[in-house]
Amino acid sequence: MGLYKELPESLTEVDIIIAGGGTAGCIVAARLTDADPSLSILVIERGSNNDLPTIAYPLFFMQNIVPGSKASIFYQTAPEEQLDGREIIVPAGGVLGGGSSINLMMYTRAQRSDFDGWGVPGWSADEMLPYLKKLETYHGVDHNGTHGHDGPINVSTGTFTSTRFQNEFLSVVEETGWPTSDDLQNLDSSNGIGAQPALRYVSPDGARQDTANRYLHPRLQSGTNPNLHVLLETSVIRVLFDDNKRVRAVEFTRNPLYHDTHSPTQTVKARKMIVISSGALGTPPILERSGIGSPEVLSRAKVEVVVPLPGVGAEYEDHQLCVYPYHSSLSPSETADSVALGRVDPATLIQNNDPTLGWNTMDVTCKLRPLADKDITDLGPAFEAAWNNDFANTPDKPLGMIAPVAVFPNNPDLVSEFGPDKQYFSISCFTVHPYSRGHIHITSPELTSPPDFKTGFLTDKNNLDIKMHIWLYKTQREIARRMPLYRGEVTPCHPPFPPSSKASAVHLNQLLNGKVNNISYTPQDDAIIEQHIRQNVSTTWHSLGTCKIGSVVDENLNVYGTAGLKIADLSVLPGNVAANTNNMAMAVGEKAAGVIIGELGLGL
Repeated sequence: MGLYKELPESLTEVDIIIAGGGTAGCIVAARLTDADPSLSILVIERGSNNDLPTIAYPLFFMQNIVPGSKASIFYQTAPEEQLDGREIIVPAGGVLGGGSSINLMMYTRAQRSDFDGWGVPGWSADEMLPYLKKLETYHGVDHNGTHGHDGPINVSTGTFTSTRFQNEFLSVVEETGWPTSDDLQNLDSSNGIGAQPALRYVSPDGARQDTANRYLHPRLQSGTNPNLHVLLETSVIRVLFDDNKRVRAVEFTRNPLYHDTHSPTQTVKARKMIVISSGALGTPPILERSGIGSPEVLSRAKVEVVVPLPGVGAEYEDHQLCVYPYHSSLSPSETADSVALGRVDPATLIQNNDPTLGWNTMDVTCKLRPLADKDITDLGPAFEAAWNNDFANTPDKPLGMIAPVAVFPNNPDLVSEFGPDKQYFSISCFTVHPYSRGHIHITSPELTSPPDFKTGFLTDKNNLDIKMHIWLYKTQREIARRMPLYRGEVTPCHPPFPPSSKASAVHLNQLLNGKVNNISYTPQDDAIIEQHIRQNVSTTWHSLGTCKIGSVVDENLNVYGTAGLKIADLSVLPGNVAANTNNMAMAVGEKAAGVIIGELGLGL
């Protein structure tokens, strides 16, 4: 099997190098070796193999992204003034399979208007649909043939659903006025707005569906792909070019996270092509260390300019997340609190093959936009103008996504005062088309130098992102309060309204009876919500857009000003998407593979 931690001495040159064994990179490698097994391919992955229990069992997903996990790369920003001076930590996939090995496994697709709004040839919704279908084996209801049924990635409900929790949430969403559907991901149903029972990147028998295990490992283990090689625990430093700016090699070194001794710099040559697939936070530094980027950035970092491309590392985007927990009447068998709060030994669950092992705690997918004009006007004239310009005439464009989560997701110490046997649920909210932008750039040619990274969250000049979050907070709270299992807010995790405010949190001994009326908020209450958001908003692990099509690469993913160099990851997206981004990363991988196969004339 061509899986190495040190490159064999005989492997000095290959046809194609893929710099990064993440979500898209694994797909590109697998599809190319299928198209032509004689093609020599080398995947260079900075992390280890993804054969970890926390990856295999969906229930343990949070263990992959907590600080200290070797499954993630943790990118830390400088203090961001608009976020109450906080330093934001953004995890990204740090093992084979990338984000697909560590993510929350929610199955959602981008909206039709997301694809079509880019205006990029080859990337419209209809043109991308074959790739969306190719990657999946869909176990849900497929009314109009928009899903795939023989792809590597299983999409199912897994082995467990918290049924009462799911049903109550869906019922309240429908009563509030949004539609519910059994498939919001078919690019057309209900304009893709509303809620549906969740499907996940989990097989019917409960296994995570990551691209390493579903695309790459079967080819490595088959014995029929002897020219497919994967080098683990190795960091790509830069790409090397000839005098005509054609790629000729990759420079790399062993990752010090796994190797104590100092490792020399090595090179491996590429005869045909190099594909960088290191993610929205990993690809720009490779390009910049290679001399591709903004001349100003490269000058500060003391790197010679090879190709001036100011778009590299700019326009960073992420969905911006806030999570709000609640007390509930759920039983211990209906939440994952026993695992999250340390009440049960995970080894016992594994030994008993507990059905919750194949569950990610999120049982509803929800894409929402305001139902009433008053909701829009209440957010002020600047927001109303933005709405009329960017949303009003695009009925499938949500303002945000919310997901009910059957677990307490915060620090367990926050709930210790409420008793060891309580059960919780949370509602996560994130904006899907934020206006704010950030950046990531190198600060020196050295691999170990910390990057200049800022998320830019909540920096748009008219505070539109804040206003979207205020609407999301109020919306999710009204849904939660109407669920029969609701037992009040976990107050330390909500805005600290004064007791005199009508928006003051509902405690366990203040439960509402009978009809639930909407909460009335004052401008002072809105200011309190805003401050809470600034103090708590964080990443949704959906980093993208730092090497955009039209700015850094063309529609066939070629890096401008070079020959033989492509990018295949979420950094190329020209705009954001109203979806959890794993599906988009896989679609980029399938699209890139199709482009390369066509250009090289493989399999003809």
